[in-house]
Amino acid sequence: MAGQSTQIALFKGKEIRKTIHNNEWWFSIIDIVEALTDSGRPRKYWSDLKKKLVKEGYSEVSEKIGQLKLISPDGKSRTTDCADTETVFRIIQTIPSPKAEPFKRWLAKVGYERIAEIEDPELATKRARAIYKAKGYPDDWIEKRMRSIAIREELTDEWKNRGVAEQKDYAILTAEISKAAFGVTPSEYKRLKGLERQNLRDHMNDLELIFSMLGEAATTEITRNRDTQGFDENKRAAVDGGSVAGNARKELEAKSGKKVVSRQNYLPEKAAKRLPKK
Repeated sequence: MAGQSTQIALFKGKEIRKTIHNNEWWFSIIDIVEALTDSGRPRKYWSDLKKKLVKEGYSEVSEKIGQLKLISPDGKSRTTDCADTETVFRIIQTIPSPKAEPFKRWLAKVGYERIAEIEDPELATKRARAIYKAKGYPDDWIEKRMRSIAIREELTDEWKNRGVAEQKDYAILTAEISKAAFGVTPSEYKRLKGLERQNLRDHMNDLELIFSMLGEAATTEITRNRDTQGFDENKRAAVDGGSVAGNARKELEAKSGKKVVSRQNYLPEKAAKRLPKK
């Protein structure tokens, strides 16, 4: 099975990866196991649990588990055991955890939210704002972040319509924009900031976000004007679009005397400490 874009939901400070498959949410079982058990080896826990489920006659649960592609902590797209809401409920029943009942209520709410978002897509935007607010981000940063998400989606829609459909290709094109705009790839940027599983853009400051948006918006404009088709043409457009942001960044750095690319995470220290450690 092939998954679509990875999204993050929060349960008691723990990140649960999810993706839309067959028009409903499918959740990373490894993330759920980690959230419910606090296990330091969630993959081993899940591997043992799967064997136990089959042995005890729950083979139908195992059969409903799908391998979908989700973004891993290293930023790469990898196949991951996932399940829909109904199957996750069955799995939760086999995990002894005081968090099981709260998680069931959370899961039911997330499932309802998907239905509501199909009817009113603006709800998804409102929910994202609320999550950033809860993490301690100020309103002006949140507005920039939401705009950056919209610009990113506009670009990936263009890529999809122009023959670039694989997540791994999106990652390569994004790396080209980043190298041209900032002089580093996203993975190098994350190492610079000391990030692991966290989303890089959630830890960018205002200027970093602005130049990130400029690189992707410029790439979208170039892509449309050239009517690029296929991976190679879109790769050249990505380099050129990123260069627009890169040239602007270098000019600002020359006139301000300060580098744009920063080792610092954006959140204030106290707020950052409240985020779950990875």
